[in-house]
Amino acid sequence: MYGFVKQVVKKLVPKEFLFKNELFFRRFLIPFYKGKNYSCNICNHGWKKFISLPDTDLLCPYCGSRSRTRRLFQILSQNEKISGKVLHFSPSRSLYRKLKSHFNIEYYSSDFENEFLADYRFDITNIDVEAETFDLIMCFHILEHIPDDQKAMQELFRVLKKDGKCFVQTPFKEGEIYENEKIITKEDRLKEFGQEDHVRVYSVESLRERLEKTGFKVQVLTYPEAQFPFGLKKETVLVLGK
Repeated sequence: MYGFVKQVVKKLVPKEFLFKNELFFRRFLIPFYKGKNYSCNICNHGWKKFISLPDTDLLCPYCGSRSRTRRLFQILSQNEKISGKVLHFSPSRSLYRKLKSHFNIEYYSSDFENEFLADYRFDITNIDVEAETFDLIMCFHILEHIPDDQKAMQELFRVLKKDGKCFVQTPFKEGEIYENEKIITKEDRLKEFGQEDHVRVYSVESLRERLEKTGFKVQVLTYPEAQFPFGLKKETVLVLGK
């Protein structure tokens, strides 16, 4: 049901209007999912179940958060990392609303291609701020889209404060990194990399090696699946520091 309704709404409602009024439309889903079995740690609503997506991820019916977003917010909250100047690339709308409204931080949300709610349009390979600007950087599911990922890593290193932290996640595979600059069509990228706008697939080890070559100290954190109460999938997150 959810997938069908989503497709209908996307066809009828302009994207910009839908983004700004998403929570209004999502209110109509609440009666179908409201309960006490689960809860979302971002919007704090209780659910009898999450929305199950075709890729097996679990979506919050109200704020639209995916498992990885709820996991990231849990990590940041538990470690008291949400402070100071915060740079957030292509933020999920759920976390954008949460951080912008409920935290006393300087929040720099950025989306280069106008696909997300954001207040800045930074090029991750040439971030237009001074060195050592940010206390916290969130770079979730970004680097696999960037042809010159090593330039992006250098920029992340440059703008992160000496005592700051950068949280990175991408899709991962076993073995070596897989990339091929000759693969350029959407169809071929979907077939080879799993998504039309991806340009590579990392392994955890290969991504860590590239980040360490840039100068980062890298900590690899792996979390088990935890269905209750927040509907969290198994996740690997790389935490970067200087």
